[in-house]
Amino acid sequence: MILDRTDKAASGQAEEPLVNLSEIAEIELFILKRMKEYTLGDHASVFKGSGFNFVGLRDWAPGDRMSSIDWAQSSLTNFSPIITREFEQNSTAAIIAVADASASTRCGVHGTSIAAAIARSVAAVGMSAVLFQDMFGLITFGEGFRQLSAARPRIGKPHVIYCLDLYQHRKETDVPEAQADVTATIAAHLRKTSLVPVISDFLFADAPRVIKELSMLNAVHDVFLIMADARFAYRLPAVSAGWIDTFDVETGRTRIVSRREFARLADRIDQWQEEILRLAREADLDIVRVGLDRWEMETTLAEFLAERRLRKI
Repeated sequence: MILDRTDKAASGQAEEPLVNLSEIAEIELFILKRMKEYTLGDHASVFKGSGFNFVGLRDWAPGDRMSSIDWAQSSLTNFSPIITREFEQNSTAAIIAVADASASTRCGVHGTSIAAAIARSVAAVGMSAVLFQDMFGLITFGEGFRQLSAARPRIGKPHVIYCLDLYQHRKETDVPEAQADVTATIAAHLRKTSLVPVISDFLFADAPRVIKELSMLNAVHDVFLIMADARFAYRLPAVSAGWIDTFDVETGRTRIVSRREFARLADRIDQWQEEILRLAREADLDIVRVGLDRWEMETTLAEFLAERRLRKI
């Protein structure tokens, strides 16, 4: 049986985090061990604080430093909201992770969801940005590849943790009233040439169109794909019934399938993701598929990110 994590919360069961603080610390240490050699000579010094160049004022957000609060301006609004000063500092690159937060990613088996693999990938990319002192931002998208939330790029581990929390709880923030396709949203968030990892299971109908649009974005930015291996979520136990009623958590549609077709779901998912791999390569987009095995995933991502780093240098 495939269980949506949101159903757990609705039934009163405690929802475990997709990636907890101890796992983030382990990922950080792993990234440091595997990628430290690429930082040698890359920076003259380690940056301190949130930035050097004043950009403007905005509402306070979780993860902001207390020292950045503009108390004089905040007093004018009676501290509701609190106003903070925003800075930018010179960095070698900005990384904008685009993560799939659609309802289907919250499904899985044995208490593990597809979203767990996506969250760990976001953590690995974010911790690599922290190591290289690069700005890291996040855009999440849901059904129809529409934007759910966005966190502007900033430097530091607290901001990466904030982005993970944003993904974990599927918070709808900073979304324009007239929602555009997320590919247009990505371009709107990028002030300069950036690394753009798109992290998803790519189990949506218009994935070929999205890949085509991302390939055009790749002409200006460094876009690459991280695909969460979703086969495990569809390796379901054998059933005795001849016909099974299935339900799509994203579209709300139901469909009756035969027991034979039900047993072949994992194979069909594998075929679809293999097709995504082919389409991405034809579109000249680098792509890597990651599974649930933590060490294998982190090793694969560390090697993949190191290769991107060498290209950028």
